[in-house]
Amino acid sequence: MGAPDARQLARAVRGRGRGGALGGARPGGGQGRRVTAVAPSAPTEGRAARRRAAQEAAKQAARRTRRRGGRRRRRPASGGPVVIASRLGGELFITLGLVMLLFVAYQLWYTNLLAERVANGAAGSLRQTWERDPGTAGAAAPPVTAFEPGQGFAILHIPKLDVKVPVAEGISKPKVLDRGMVGHYGEGALKTAMPADKEGNFAVAGHRNTHGEPFRYINRLVPGDPVVVETRDAYYTYEMTSSLAQTPPTNVAVIKPVPEGSGFTSAGRYITLTTCTPEFTSTYRMIVWGRMTDERPRSQGPPPALTS
Repeated sequence: MGAPDARQLARAVRGRGRGGALGGARPGGGQGRRVTAVAPSAPTEGRAARRRAAQEAAKQAARRTRRRGGRRRRRPASGGPVVIASRLGGELFITLGLVMLLFVAYQLWYTNLLAERVANGAAGSLRQTWERDPGTAGAAAPPVTAFEPGQGFAILHIPKLDVKVPVAEGISKPKVLDRGMVGHYGEGALKTAMPADKEGNFAVAGHRNTHGEPFRYINRLVPGDPVVVETRDAYYTYEMTSSLAQTPPTNVAVIKPVPEGSGFTSAGRYITLTTCTPEFTSTYRMIVWGRMTDERPRSQGPPPALTS
């Protein structure tokens, strides 16, 4: 049993190195431990990376889907020629509808408002003029019977219809009728008598619709209803006698001194009211006739037809 030699010592050392598999290490074992320690985590990191990659791919796919969906939704909004044309057509019809609505409102409401304002102002001016210049107190001096076209000279009262409207010379639309007044047929071939004349037919025209529409409801007058013409000098009361529901505008015989169709057969002191018919058209004319039943100076005050 002598001391071991060098060979035996070397073998003993190599044996311990191999036995270190549980906790030791053989030559080069430091690298082996690092590889062994890292190797188990490699599959875990690979799965996490794959999950992250899959999640990122899903996000990118979702973004691409949203972009494609957004493009699909926006495409109709941009519109092609047909879509643009239909939109323009719709906007045009809406605009035309609004214009027509405004025109109807202007005709049916605004023209009445303006005309009534003008007519009321004209009636007020007449009364002020008559107060400053009362004219003839009786029949000794002849009343004024000549007036300029468009000049107001009387006020027409229809008590049943609550109408009180100024009468101006002529039947011009811009000068008389469209300003809410009643126009006297006093020019040219259509010239008719004045209320103060001892005989003849005092004929007047007025709008039935729009521009104050003073004659809108004259179709409601019946025989016996009073119509009063007030002038600077006197009140002239007429009693409605007959009417003509419809006649052509060319039938001027209805305003003759003895108007045709009225039932009058001899000269007298008459009144004729004319207006358009049917309503909102000017195709025909409606006629209302009356006969004078009373004349009194202004100094005596209004007649019973205006006070009762």
